Amino acid sequence: MRVLLTGSSSRLAHALLPQLCSHPVVSSITGIDWQKPVYAHPRFQAVEADLRTLAPETWLAEHDALIHLAWVVLRGKTPLTIMRDINLTVSQRWFDAASGMVPALARIIHVSSASVYGHGMMLNEAAPLRPIAGFQYAQHKAELEHWLEVHHPHIVRLRPHIILGAHAQPLLKQILQAPCYPHLPQPLPQLQCVHENDVARAIVTALTLPVQGAFNLAAPHPFSLRDAIRSQHPHALPLPAAWIQAMLQGLWHINGFGGEPGWFDGVKHSLTLDCSKAEQQLGWQATISPQQMFDALRAR
Repeated sequence: MRVLLTGSSSRLAHALLPQLCSHPVVSSITGIDWQKPVYAHPRFQAVEADLRTLAPETWLAEHDALIHLAWVVLRGKTPLTIMRDINLTVSQRWFDAASGMVPALARIIHVSSASVYGHGMMLNEAAPLRPIAGFQYAQHKAELEHWLEVHHPHIVRLRPHIILGAHAQPLLKQILQAPCYPHLPQPLPQLQCVHENDVARAIVTALTLPVQGAFNLAAPHPFSLRDAIRSQHPHALPLPAAWIQAMLQGLWHINGFGGEPGWFDGVKHSLTLDCSKAEQQLGWQATISPQQMFDALRAR
């Protein structure tokens, strides 16, 4: 199988490329990203280019599968119009082209996010998509998923919860290693996470099976943000959530830190997933527990 991978220099690609290159079904991978390559392997060819400037049909013609990882997560001071163009317009153009190829591609995989749900407990893939208002990344993911459901329902849509691991978003690491946490009312909101290697394994598995539609991905054993931070700093102090949000708002306006801070509203609500569909149809289960992820973070 010849795989075309967009966003091949992304954080998740660090974990995905070794698994793709070692899989016996995958003969070659072409990676496209506007950043320099992060990986080298005889089966992997990296192309530095902006997806907005390329003709998708030309690149897809020589491939059997498409994995789409090209997204702006935290935009910093990037104009919202550019973020939306990359996250929606470009994604739609590539998915339209991939779905119209003759002969058809064997598999098309989009890595979405659990943030499309907003909040809820033990949500399955049929739950409504209600992303947190002001969290542009989640809103774009949800809008694209609605579009895919209408136009290309056969495309595999993976919805991982918070992705941790060696290449996790620096902001996630900074939050978990902070000496303070937001003081929230009891019962504390429950969250989940999933290791980057487990997400990569789900992507590779989806390449080889005749599946379609959405799949939740998360490790069992939900946790509170307070307990996750205390696993790194046992004596971390509680601060009013309003103070933290105001600080994030100020930092974003000054230097673009973290992008718009609407994402912070997500920590005030529980979001846990039912991953039984992934278990039944992909044979997938998380192999790395939240505690193991937190222990690895503390060891660095």
